[in-house]
Amino acid sequence: MNFWETITGSDLTREWKAFEARAEALPDDYRAAWEQIKVHLLPHGGLTGRNLMPIVDAALALLEETAADGLSIGEVLGDDIRGFCTALAGGKEARTYRDRWREQLNRNVARKLSRLEG
Repeated sequence: MNFWETITGSDLTREWKAFEARAEALPDDYRAAWEQIKVHLLPHGGLTGRNLMPIVDAALALLEETAADGLSIGEVLGDDIRGFCTALAGGKEARTYRDRWREQLNRNVARKLSRLEG
């Protein structure tokens, strides 16, 4: 990966397209679970989502392996796909982008207020 790819994010686009191509080979119920996994994992990403790429790759590999073994999606993920994604992202304490933005906003407001008071 060169500097230009990092700045433009073209490496991420290429990697994401490869994920989608792999997901197309999954059975229908697995593809539906894949769509839900993407929805529930994306809020845990940073600004670029680069931190999620290894997690997404591992989740997709799990789906590919279990589909090849003939397991049902319920046997693999259970009924709580959101909980599965939260566990992948770091557990219940995993921060989403909203949490990080809220913390940043609170710090900025507190800093501005301290300048006004002092």
